[in-house]
Amino acid sequence: MTPDRFFTLMLLLESRDAVTTQELASALGVSLRTITRDLNWLRDAGLPVTAQRGRLGGVTMLPGSGLDLTRLTPGECDHLSLTGLDEKQRTELNASVESRRALSKIGATQPRRVHELLPLTDVVHVDSGPWLQTRASETTPASLISSVRRGRRLRIEYDSPRESCPRDLVVDPYGLFAKAGIWYLVADCARAPRMYRLERITAWTVVDQPRRIRENQTLATVAAALVDQWEHNHAIEVSATIDQTQIERAQRIFGQRLVQDDYEESTTGHKVTIRFLHLEDVRALLPFGSAITVHGPTEARAHLSSLATNLAHHYAPSPTS
Repeated sequence: MTPDRFFTLMLLLESRDAVTTQELASALGVSLRTITRDLNWLRDAGLPVTAQRGRLGGVTMLPGSGLDLTRLTPGECDHLSLTGLDEKQRTELNASVESRRALSKIGATQPRRVHELLPLTDVVHVDSGPWLQTRASETTPASLISSVRRGRRLRIEYDSPRESCPRDLVVDPYGLFAKAGIWYLVADCARAPRMYRLERITAWTVVDQPRRIRENQTLATVAAALVDQWEHNHAIEVSATIDQTQIERAQRIFGQRLVQDDYEESTTGHKVTIRFLHLEDVRALLPFGSAITVHGPTEARAHLSSLATNLAHHYAPSPTS
């Protein structure tokens, strides 16, 4: 259970006489299975959580849970109130230490068990980065967040893949946004909303001017509008068949851009539609080789053929004299 989910779940249980597991799942944005697992975790930790079946039943927290929020500093409460972050993102935002300190204060009031198991954090460590990955120096959420919180304009140097050299931009930041494991700076540039990948921000300075964000707009509303715009502005929809052995890999890579046209397994594989923003982006299909067959549109097939031909020529054996 992540720190923010623990914090939110405890507040929900303490603020209501009884609440159903479905209500808890909806409030936290998780599945019923996850809520059941979280409640079992609370019981195993010695917290007085009970469940009553029936129309008037629900999950309740008995008095004496020991959730003493008065022991938390404003900064610790602020960090725990961040919802939706996993542990990796908390670490990237430099919020993990503050969250753990708050949880340790809350947990210190719980009675210790005689035969207590070692904490999972002591015996499990996860590094999701690939092997042999070069540790590039890049802008991190933790390094940028203090500048963003000052409510000032930022001058950023942005290395766009579509530009020959980094651009110098003055932006009005709303905040940091994590989407699909990638961090973005959401900001207005010349009054137009944009998302800038943090890994492409090579430098920044705080401008001595208040940020000038649009009226009645927040980080959440601007980010949602940008995501919606991106998802609905795909210019190329590729229809294809993917071998059964590669469908899960394709789903991991393309995410919501891939839609299965049928869910019945067949000898020929799975028929899918994959959305791309630009025709050039279909090169992402090349690593699948013959495991994916593109049916249309014609320009997508032609571009893949051209890319494959160029690749074959690039690696063709040199002529011998």
